[in-house]
Amino acid sequence: MPDEPWKRKEGLLTPSKLLFLPGATGNAEFWKPMVSQLKHRAAKAIVSYPGFGQEPATPAVTGFSDLVSMVVSQIDQPTALIGQSMGGVLATCAALERPDLVTHLVLAVTSGGIDMKALGAQDWRDGFARAYPSLPDWFLSFKSNISGELRKLSQPTLLLWGDADPLSPVAVGRRLLELLPNARMHVVPGGNHDLAHVHARQLAPLVDAHLMQSAFERS
Repeated sequence: MPDEPWKRKEGLLTPSKLLFLPGATGNAEFWKPMVSQLKHRAAKAIVSYPGFGQEPATPAVTGFSDLVSMVVSQIDQPTALIGQSMGGVLATCAALERPDLVTHLVLAVTSGGIDMKALGAQDWRDGFARAYPSLPDWFLSFKSNISGELRKLSQPTLLLWGDADPLSPVAVGRRLLELLPNARMHVVPGGNHDLAHVHARQLAPLVDAHLMQSAFERS
């Protein structure tokens, strides 16, 4: 039987789909500058979250695990996950569920699923709730700590941080760099929590180069 079109003969895997995961605002516009700048030829899709931003709520999504399942359902071919803030937590959780098809990770100013309190992160919940009163109640009370699972993620991982972000300070990225076995980190001087949107032109070549890094197939 012939190889699937995404498999190289030497047994290396490259993404044929890029899934972009926004932060908790659910704003799909956030990733559009990056999508337009990337030269990688894979299909590109920005994920919307039911109940976030302008996306109507659905009874099928009543908790964070439902969002993870929704993302996992869209991983139907070798896929790179590119996540901002909350989207980075979704990316790590989805990669743990589908290590066979998630080829690469790009995590921008996220917790990645670790506890950030001890790393100097500013508590965002009260201010965020006031700014976005329509957010689901379950999200504002949700907390995760999957730091013990992150060493299972062998995918090439690019960590993108800004050194002026109070919500996810550089110390968080450095901790992820320690936990993820195949990660590297890039810090933008003066970058804030909107890093990947504001600095898309600067960061896109780094993401393109990262996505060309081969990932060995995993059984």
